[in-house]
Amino acid sequence: MDKKVLLIGDTKGFMVNGIAGGLKREGYTVITVAPEVTEISHVTDAPRIWVLYLDSVPVAINKTLTYIKDELCEKELYFFPIGTSEEQEKIREVIPENLITKSFLRPLNVKDLAAEMDMTVMKGTQAEEKKKILIVDDDTTMLTMLRGLLSAKYHVYVANSGMNAITLLSKTDVDLILLDYEMPVLNGAKVLEALRSESATSSIPVMFLTGKNDRQSVMTAVPLHPEKYLLKSMPHEEWLANIDEFFEKKKKHP
Repeated sequence: MDKKVLLIGDTKGFMVNGIAGGLKREGYTVITVAPEVTEISHVTDAPRIWVLYLDSVPVAINKTLTYIKDELCEKELYFFPIGTSEEQEKIREVIPENLITKSFLRPLNVKDLAAEMDMTVMKGTQAEEKKKILIVDDDTTMLTMLRGLLSAKYHVYVANSGMNAITLLSKTDVDLILLDYEMPVLNGAKVLEALRSESATSSIPVMFLTGKNDRQSVMTAVPLHPEKYLLKSMPHEEWLANIDEFFEKKKKHP
């Protein structure tokens, strides 16, 4: 994991530029961007470490904060907001605690921030060795359960619809997709058909998630060669056993 950071704040502000300068002296490549969705979303090859300087971001602009929250939910990002206690409380009205790596109070000692980021880079480098799994399901409860179950051993991404999954896969490589078969609008079979039609995603292994116990309900997808059908009602240990077994076989027969 590279020592790169996306610094979100007033690009002309004294404090934001001071933080950028301090991080550069600590060996970081810093991309500074204004706190606007259009500016943040247009950053190509964005780093996995995001720093938000709250003093320059009106906390009432929920659109920007909601965008950041969605990015944190979908991607393996590390998020460091900087602000007063009051600003930190307001930010948590939009971005939950579990998505925040660590918050820092103003005034900031940049060396403290850099030290925490150094630890994150080290952990991120270790995490990059993990296999990457994308879970696609419109059921938030299912997404949360599977993410919690698998994240200790695997690098987990989530998407709550087929279109969101396709968009994420255009920017992110994964080793396995767990795909809900019975989603509305674009069901699992249609999503897999779309993935198989694109060279970049055609060879990604896919396991179907289904709440039905009969293979007949998903026979239309057989020609697309899913790896397995996993019942949503399976015990947690069976989920892990199936996925572990898949990667063990891939290791022996790549």
